Amino acid sequence: MNVENAINALKKGEIVLIFDRDGREEETDLVIASQFVSPEHIRNMRKDGGGLICTAMSYDVAERLRLPFITDVFRKSSEQFPVLKSLEPNDIPYDEKSSFSITINHRKTFTGITDRDRALTISQLSKLLQNGGDLRREFGKNFRSPGHVILLKAADGLLKSRQGHTELSVALTGLAGLQPVATICEMMGDSGYALSYEDAKRYAKRNSLIFIEGSEIIDYYLMAGVEKTL
Repeated sequence: MNVENAINALKKGEIVLIFDRDGREEETDLVIASQFVSPEHIRNMRKDGGGLICTAMSYDVAERLRLPFITDVFRKSSEQFPVLKSLEPNDIPYDEKSSFSITINHRKTFTGITDRDRALTISQLSKLLQNGGDLRREFGKNFRSPGHVILLKAADGLLKSRQGHTELSVALTGLAGLQPVATICEMMGDSGYALSYEDAKRYAKRNSLIFIEGSEIIDYYLMAGVEKTL
C-alpha cells in the first residue's frame, strides 16, 4: 500500500521521500518525476534537501542519448590526463560503482544554477526524451556540457544490479507508468551529516508527503515481475 501511495503521489507531480537502507548511504532523498519539475520544486530541494540536485534516468533512456558513466570518460582520457587514473573511485565505502554521468545546462539558460535555469534544463530534457528515434543530435543542439544539472545513469538491470537512490527513484517512476526519469536531492541535517531517518519521517509527516523505504520499492518491483529494464 505504501508503494502504491508513492506511485499515486508521483503521478500527481508530488515529491516523495525515499530512504535507501541501513548500512548503505543511510540517506533520504526528495524525489519527483522529472516531467513535472518546476522552479518551485528546485527551490524546495535546495532549501529543504540541501544535497546535490540530480536527474536520474534508466539505463535504456541514457543509452538512447549514448550518455557515459563519468568514470568511463575518465578512464578513456587517463592516458592524456594521468591524474584521472589516480582518481578512480575504487574505494566507495557503501557501493561498488558510482552512477554519475555528465553535467548539462540547457542552451537557453544563463548561468544554469538558478532555480529557473535548472528547472528549464530538467523539464526540457524530459520533453526531449518523449520523442522517438535517435536523440543525440537534438540533445547536442539543445544542451551544453559542463553544466549545473548532474545526470545519473541507472545500472543495466536496474534494482537487480544496483539498489541506490538512482535505481530506486527510476524504478518508482517507471512503476507509476511515468517516464523513468526522476530528479532527486539528498536531505542534509544541521548536524553536518545526512538528515536522520527519524527527522526525515517527521518532515514527511509535517508536509503531508509520502515516506518510503528502499526495501519496499525493491520488494514491490520484484513481485510485480518487472523483467526488462525500464
